[in-house]
Amino acid sequence: MAEKTLFDVEENVKDEVKEPGKFVVILHNDHYTTMDFVVTILKEVFHKTPAEANKLMLDVHKNGRSKVAVYPYDIAATKVCQVENLSARAGFPLRCTMEKE
Repeated sequence: MAEKTLFDVEENVKDEVKEPGKFVVILHNDHYTTMDFVVTILKEVFHKTPAEANKLMLDVHKNGRSKVAVYPYDIAATKVCQVENLSARAGFPLRCTMEKE
């Protein structure tokens, strides 16, 4: 018995797998959020070492903003929400945004 196939025509289809776009997470300086709170956020949300967290906190303080990490879209958006929620609960106006890399 002959085997039946659904498609008789062979198509030239390229299977291209693209890497997901990367997004930069950025912390913004303000005059109300304490440096200790920013360090805590960097350690807890972004898993930075104490030395990395202090360096990034000083970058934010001196330059007005600093690139904290690079992630795919979903992870970057989650990190931004985590920072905003923790900041609001602590009563700080710390801003965190993301931009396409």
